[in-house]
Amino acid sequence: MPALLALAYLALFLLAPPLVVGIVNRVKSLLAGRKGPPTWQLYADLAKLARKGAVYSRTATWVFRAGPVVALASVICAGLFMAFGGAPAALPFTGDFVLFAYLLGMARFATVLAALDTGSSFEGMGAAREVTFSALAEPALFLCLVTLARATGSASLTGMLGAALPDAWARYAPALLLAAIALFVVALAENARIPVDDPNTHLELTMIHELMVLDHSGPDLALILYGASLKLFLFGALFVRLALGFRTVEGFAGLGIFAAGLVGFAILVGVVESVMARLRLTRVPQLLVGASVLSTFGLVLLLR
Repeated sequence: MPALLALAYLALFLLAPPLVVGIVNRVKSLLAGRKGPPTWQLYADLAKLARKGAVYSRTATWVFRAGPVVALASVICAGLFMAFGGAPAALPFTGDFVLFAYLLGMARFATVLAALDTGSSFEGMGAAREVTFSALAEPALFLCLVTLARATGSASLTGMLGAALPDAWARYAPALLLAAIALFVVALAENARIPVDDPNTHLELTMIHELMVLDHSGPDLALILYGASLKLFLFGALFVRLALGFRTVEGFAGLGIFAAGLVGFAILVGVVESVMARLRLTRVPQLLVGASVLSTFGLVLLLR
């Protein structure tokens, strides 16, 4: 049974992310009064792109080709340190939340290098925006994780999101609430969602993440889209475990609760994207600094 449950969580991690993106897009379509794409549209897009050939610029080097592979591998490795539902992480150790954050940073770094390697001024502009906003989002993420570690008394994601979390909510609810709000803002920023970025826009002057992948095609673009869905899944899993704060439920019941929480997270993202407009680029740093301030306040409440 433990081996079967572990395989079920692994299958959820590898197969469900495109469905989470589909739920977000479906919610946005319903709230806008449109029929919209089916929930499984990203699966069809990935299969279609995988069958296509890739086109490479004559100015691009091996860095451009390695970018999508390194980015996807980094996100998958980060998932090995994440505790999903009632199951511990595959490779837990003390301080693994630091490596978790840096692996996500490595994925971003590989994408930025691939964008710069094309020699395109547009992709260079997107890379500059990406690293600027990530420099503000990463402190907020670290402060959220440090607040969670302080509240639970554990320096491992498995301990931080495990049995100690419900007791931490009972004792430090205001601090964890501030951290959860900040984490949701970071999740929107890190996954290029409104109000920070619009994943469906085609206006080069306003794009951030999508601007960096304009030259990718075929299987390379499929890896990027799949990696982006995995990243959204990871942030959703982190937010669900923190925000719900439920006691660890063993077996497939815990898997069901966790999956329902991810659906709720996807619906929440879709609602936020439907009721808010995209911020001006000059306003995005204010939003990210605000997330850092919220998580800092939460940490201060724990240190008093």
